[in-house]
Amino acid sequence: MEVDFAISTVSLHIIPYIICVCVCVCVCACARCRGGALLTTTSGPGFHLMLPFITTFKSVQTTLQTDEVKNVPCGTSGGVMIYFDRIEVVNYLIPSAVYDIVRNFTADYDKALIFNKVHHELNQFCSVHSLQEVYIGLFDQIDENLKLTLQTDLTTMAPGLIIQAVRVTKPNIPESIRRNYELMESEKTKLLISQQTQKVVEKEAETERIKAVIEAEKVAQVAEIKFGQKIMEKETEKKISEIEDGAFLARQKAKADAEFYTSQRAAEANKLKLTPEYLQLMKYKAIAANSKIYFGNEIPHMFVDSGSAGSSFKASLRGESNNPASNPP
Repeated sequence: MEVDFAISTVSLHIIPYIICVCVCVCVCACARCRGGALLTTTSGPGFHLMLPFITTFKSVQTTLQTDEVKNVPCGTSGGVMIYFDRIEVVNYLIPSAVYDIVRNFTADYDKALIFNKVHHELNQFCSVHSLQEVYIGLFDQIDENLKLTLQTDLTTMAPGLIIQAVRVTKPNIPESIRRNYELMESEKTKLLISQQTQKVVEKEAETERIKAVIEAEKVAQVAEIKFGQKIMEKETEKKISEIEDGAFLARQKAKADAEFYTSQRAAEANKLKLTPEYLQLMKYKAIAANSKIYFGNEIPHMFVDSGSAGSSFKASLRGESNNPASNPP
């Protein structure tokens, strides 16, 4: 840890060569030594008396601070040497742990506990991973792994020193390898662009397909509705036709029944009228209605009648034809 005495400490000589007043600012705790021996108590912020040349003090910052570890070399498992330009470790020290840490690691405890540990742990990480993993594959995990490893060791070695965060910059690699990685990243970018383009095309095709399906479903639904309407119309027409056919059949049946009844009654009337006397009367009327009458010796088939009246009429005609006196000149 770099201690800035211009900010953290002020020495004020009130009585020359006898008493010295030290000022410990509010962000620090002061560790004091008397005759080269570290005192068991630390001083908080404020004014404190001390013996000049005998008692000395060191200001130890107990608030949040950032230690920068620069130019850290690291060898990968493949034997490639890379360098991390800057690694930032954000940490703070609990005031109650100041005495133990200063006693074990001096006031510049951060050199042993942070700077050296960062070098060690980072080289441990690189030695078991390839350049591809350190530079690209596992780079996003380096800061978190480094933080966890540092905190685990500090919890055992220096309780009270807390690691809040670790920030790691991109390492520097040989120029030839860097160009290859840049080319690889360029190809990956092209691949990603082509993949995204393909996804866009597939999405557009899927959208068009969905639109076509929706349009087809709409047409099918409209056709189904129209088909249902036509079926309903045909069913209605069928019912109307059935009603009309039933009415027509009823009318025809009634008409046929009436005609049958009329014919039946006429037949019954004719049957009652068709007596022998009536038939003979009708025969005479028919003869009387003829405008020409033929006379001769034989007219055998003038009338065809199997009845008695017909036979007598034929006989009378024959008698008249045989009597010349009856014939007119």
